[in-house]
Amino acid sequence: MGRRMFLRWLQVLLMAVAAVLIVVSAPSAQTKEVVIGVLYPMTGPVAQVGIDSVNAIKVALDIINNDMNINVPLGKGAGLPRLGGAKVRIVVVDHQGKPDIGLAEAERLITQEKVHALFGAYFSSVTNTASQVAERMGIPYLNAESSSPALTERGFKWFFRTSPHDGHFSLAMFDFIRDLEKKRGVKFKSVAILNEDTQFGADSAKVQEELAKKYGYEVAAKIPFRTGTTSLDAEIGRLKAANADVLLPSIYTSDAILFTRTARNLDYNPKAIIAQNAGYTDPKFVAEMGKAADGAITRAPFAMDLATKKPLIPVINDMFKKLGGREISDVPARAFTGFLTLADAINRAGSTDPAAIQKALRETNIPADQVIMPWTGVKFDEKGQNSGVRAILQQLQGGSYHTIYPFELATKEPMYPIPAWSQRK
Repeated sequence: MGRRMFLRWLQVLLMAVAAVLIVVSAPSAQTKEVVIGVLYPMTGPVAQVGIDSVNAIKVALDIINNDMNINVPLGKGAGLPRLGGAKVRIVVVDHQGKPDIGLAEAERLITQEKVHALFGAYFSSVTNTASQVAERMGIPYLNAESSSPALTERGFKWFFRTSPHDGHFSLAMFDFIRDLEKKRGVKFKSVAILNEDTQFGADSAKVQEELAKKYGYEVAAKIPFRTGTTSLDAEIGRLKAANADVLLPSIYTSDAILFTRTARNLDYNPKAIIAQNAGYTDPKFVAEMGKAADGAITRAPFAMDLATKKPLIPVINDMFKKLGGREISDVPARAFTGFLTLADAINRAGSTDPAAIQKALRETNIPADQVIMPWTGVKFDEKGQNSGVRAILQQLQGGSYHTIYPFELATKEPMYPIPAWSQRK
């Protein structure tokens, strides 16, 4: 081969290599920002939950888009490195707690806002309809807090949930009841179930009824009611008549406030209340009810008093407080974790192609030391459910939440029985 021929061959080879490199790097170079549609209730009786969740997402955005040097996914460096440092932007919509609005907004976010993924929506009923749109249109949907077990039993391929569902939580509740019997030498014979009538409450009540029978407890009453009702007098009258050893409420914020006030007015004194989260972990509930809520136990995937075991908690909490002036609580902590999980998957995908993001979500494996939750990490099973979840129970004592179960994580002994209204100051 002559020198001239060799040089021409080398030139052609270099041009071919350069063309390949341009094609390979094009998605990252062209992707200036990643857009995620965020659905939450920003108005209405549980608006504070939506506001807190969006603030938690803003904390996550600050970490993602700037070099914060924090030990969480994307905590080091600015932007998404595998997409050329692309920034993440959110489009927030208010679904008002209404499934039909959630469905319409999900469609608008995908078709008009051109989002690359959907995130939200707290209410299980809204998550149900919004994720149906994502499934139909082939867009990744990550949910961080809706707890209906049915959401990950639909055979969906584009839906992922980082948080425990009511099956995980309810199992922890009945384990606690059994273990408290051993610890205190008491015997519980019956439970009463009180639930609001959306998908969240109905699914929760179904799971709890099944577990009660499995654990050998009588279901003395199972009482559904319309969410957002203005009176619970009749329902509490039935609960008083049933006189169950344990009350299991699955209700949202306004209903939890109404229940507590009505129970006090009608002198209903359950010895134990073990709530399915929701209204019982909303800071608004504690602010309005104060010590009147003392003794109520709620399941939770997050606890501020575990900060000694999770050094990330105070770091993230300080950032969160600067936005809303309040400490991070259960739901926004889940939103923070879920949003980082989604952003991490998009980065690992190295693309905004929906199928690439879907594949990266399936391959997620975030270790325990990079999440603020008391989980073993984040890793999705074949149904899109995080298999690293772990539920804990907290109790309101002195107007503040304290972890009481599992007993090895407890920072306080359980208050049992709850003092009667006549014994409270």
